[in-house]
Amino acid sequence: MFKYVKLIQFLLLCLPPTLSAQEKGVRDYGIIIGELTPGPNNAITDVKGVTVGHYTLIQGEKVRTGVTAILPHQGNIFQDKVPAAIYIGNGFGKLVGYSQVEELGNMETPIILTNTLSVFTAAEALIEYTLNQSGNEIIRSVNPVVGETNDGYLNDIRGLHIKKNHILQAIKNAHSGPVKQGTIGAGTGTVCFGYKGGIGSASRKLSEDLGECIIGVLVQTNFGGDLTIKGIAMEPELEKKTDDIPDGSCMIIVATDAPVGARNLKRLARRALFGLARTGGIGSNGSGDYVIAFSTAPEVRIPYKTDSQYQQIQELKNEDMTPLFDAVIEATEEAILNSLFYAQGVKDVTPLPVAQVIKILKEHKLVGK
Repeated sequence: MFKYVKLIQFLLLCLPPTLSAQEKGVRDYGIIIGELTPGPNNAITDVKGVTVGHYTLIQGEKVRTGVTAILPHQGNIFQDKVPAAIYIGNGFGKLVGYSQVEELGNMETPIILTNTLSVFTAAEALIEYTLNQSGNEIIRSVNPVVGETNDGYLNDIRGLHIKKNHILQAIKNAHSGPVKQGTIGAGTGTVCFGYKGGIGSASRKLSEDLGECIIGVLVQTNFGGDLTIKGIAMEPELEKKTDDIPDGSCMIIVATDAPVGARNLKRLARRALFGLARTGGIGSNGSGDYVIAFSTAPEVRIPYKTDSQYQQIQELKNEDMTPLFDAVIEATEEAILNSLFYAQGVKDVTPLPVAQVIKILKEHKLVGK
């Protein structure tokens, strides 16, 4: 009898795992955002070369925070910089690295997302990471790029629990393929629309005449407003959510393998906020809403050292940007919703009541369309 029990246990372990409600994104429920097709992982890592890593810090009853790292490519980013732009929707935030990206139109480090009071620890860690890379032995200036949202409602933010080794571990953990979403990394302690927010991601693949390029988005959601899904306001019909949580912020990271320079990357970044607005975000006074956009295309990379006095790049024309605008709006909207659908509750902040959302959308015949 015992050996049969063991056999049954073994067979059960061999079965594919069943996803729980909080391990599914919006598409797993037949909720289709927009008209364009996602990439294979429906994540920012669908952009070739981009990797994402998390470090989640949970200690005792008070510490609920973390780090998320986004690497544009797997080489030495300082030596092989990527064109980049940052757009500020509402500047109530602590984003490090903005002025040099704005001035030079490029980025030379990974992007780190964390909590508000850990920004400068993250910047120091990014500098250390860059200085220690082979080939960077003589550099004396580094522009780290670090974004944040305030997780102080769920996390002992004043305890300054994030250390440099946590940042470096998130970078080390970065990988391609599916991105873990929800209550993880920099999204561990965030709140969105009064429900548990977190990390979300999505992507869109463009047509063959545009080289089948990819737009990928990753978000750290920690903001307020009136949750809207497929044009339907959820607030009047959902069960009572957590009260008295101040509005926070939203970090949006946009990546593409299309050859887009800094000027048009800023135009692309502006459109990402349209996706945020579609979900009901309002950019309140206390919400730091930032978009960081970059391109990984070899045609627009910026080498640190070159023998030529001139830089030759080949980038998309203005007239070819509209499909990318469509793609970034859809991907941002879906990434924000994914951050809610994947998130698990923390303390008194409940996850989005997904079953109720599905019921509402079915009543409007919006599931499966």
